[in-house]
Amino acid sequence: MTFLLWVVAIALAYVVLWGTLLVTIDGLRERRWRDVGLLALGYTLAALVVSLYAADYLHGGAVRPPGVPALAKFGWFVGLAFVWLLVVGRASSSKLSWQDKKRRKELSKQIRLHLALVTGAIVFSVPFYWLVTTSLKPDERTNQFPPDLIPMKQASVKIGGEDHQVYLLKQGGREIRVAKMAELEGGKWQVQQVGKPRSFEVASAGLKPDLHPILLWKNYSDALAFLPPEYKHGLRPLWNTIYVTLLVILGTVLSSSLVAFSFARLRWPGRDVLFVVLIATMMIPPAVTMLPVFLIFRAANWIDTLRPLWVPALFGSAFNVFLLRQFFMTIPNDLEDAAKIDGCSYFTIYWKIMLPLIKPALAAITIFAFMGSWNNFMGPLIYISSPENMTLAYALQLFQGMHGGEPAMMMAAATLVMLPVLGVFFFTQRYMIQGVTLTGIKG
Repeated sequence: MTFLLWVVAIALAYVVLWGTLLVTIDGLRERRWRDVGLLALGYTLAALVVSLYAADYLHGGAVRPPGVPALAKFGWFVGLAFVWLLVVGRASSSKLSWQDKKRRKELSKQIRLHLALVTGAIVFSVPFYWLVTTSLKPDERTNQFPPDLIPMKQASVKIGGEDHQVYLLKQGGREIRVAKMAELEGGKWQVQQVGKPRSFEVASAGLKPDLHPILLWKNYSDALAFLPPEYKHGLRPLWNTIYVTLLVILGTVLSSSLVAFSFARLRWPGRDVLFVVLIATMMIPPAVTMLPVFLIFRAANWIDTLRPLWVPALFGSAFNVFLLRQFFMTIPNDLEDAAKIDGCSYFTIYWKIMLPLIKPALAAITIFAFMGSWNNFMGPLIYISSPENMTLAYALQLFQGMHGGEPAMMMAAATLVMLPVLGVFFFTQRYMIQGVTLTGIKG
């Protein structure tokens, strides 16, 4: 099937799905049982056609009615009948009041929106699904095309003390299991039926692998076992990453919130100009400052230590300062004035009044800092050289160099590194979205 036909087929499937959901939801809400009944009848006939086609294909045409060379004509007839029933189900609700039409229009809009969101979620979930399933496959099935939707492994059998792959061969109207013994000339194989001593020659094109589902959790234990001894089964890079990440989060939250509070709530000469300069630094590519920063850390004798990975977090971040400043500006001045009357200092106002009120923003920058530090690869690549100071992102790159020819084990290691980030984002995504969306609200 060409790309254009795939696009047309997907578009038609969406139209049918959209119409089905619209008729079903509206029919159940307003008790339009005629619409729902016609729709159910149409899908029943469609399921019957699909089952007949499947049975006809699996049994080599034995299900075809007498005198009918194929089920194509019958299928087209029932397919047209299903479309007609769907149209009737939609048309039966045409005599509606303007309120009902408005309500149905809004329902149709919501269905289209949710279908688009579900499609986007599925598309963005495909790489993660492929990563996890590949990590549970045998290496010989990782490059299979079309790929296995679930991890599969080809069956094998021991004959003469050796393992031989098992294939399925159609013979006499049924499938038999045969073991591949040797490859012959002319595209033929010598095979032996499983459980019987008889061997014979067959064309390799007539064989298909005997596959069965499998979950190779062993790939995960092997990924940890094959790490160098100085990594201590991955515990050393894990500890380094956790140590750096915690310090980065602490430094980012404290420094960025202090600077943002100063820009938002304090009045001092040049405040607005410096804020513009701070925001302008976001336009500078990181590659421009890479060499000067490296020279500074080398002069401080910090190369091959973890300090270059977390000390910069103590000096704030332009994006985080901007995010927190917008939150600080939404807090009413009355709270600050009341605190000043009670004798609170600026630091007390910042620590006991302002910070508790901007928890969504603090949660957002905490998540950003965690994800950025956990996945930081360039920093360890530039500053770290000894295995004792490796972080997970850098160790994963080195693991790829050592075991790049074992894709299943490589995907298992990548999954282990990614799981903490995925878990943190899954449980805290509400706070991150809330923190970002509320930055434009002005009190």
